[in-house]
Amino acid sequence: MLLAPDIRIAVRALITRADTVLVQRKIYEDETERFALPGGAPNIGETLVQGLQRECAEEIGSTVEVLDLIHVADYFKLRDTVPPTHRQQVEFVFRCRVPQDYVAHNGPHPDKHQREVLWLKASQLCHKSFFPQGLRPIIAQRIQNDAISWPVYLGLIE
Repeated sequence: MLLAPDIRIAVRALITRADTVLVQRKIYEDETERFALPGGAPNIGETLVQGLQRECAEEIGSTVEVLDLIHVADYFKLRDTVPPTHRQQVEFVFRCRVPQDYVAHNGPHPDKHQREVLWLKASQLCHKSFFPQGLRPIIAQRIQNDAISWPVYLGLIE
């Protein structure tokens, strides 16, 4: 595996209501559909929480209350370069809350591939192309049974 020389930090918001999770639906140039938690990279000088709050305002058009850090995971993302390279990414997943009256919609500055924001049932999550894929079963199980004691550091995910 050829690695890019930099490591990317990403912050993600796990926002749930009953048995649903708020996700972005993205469509790529090759018509591939993916689902992802809202978030992205903090800017230089932003804390993880500040970066997550800004990303959510841009992508889902809402303020978020950041409750707690629930997972950290390493991920090697394939990049569209010649020759193909991977970039190490460290994912910080925070449990967050949106206002009670929030209706899922794109924010003022969605990701370039983002088509919509929607509430997805946990039972559907395992049947969707979720990014990063290694978080999919953990998030689905967590929504269905939050009483389980979950590890914070997940290690390497696919």
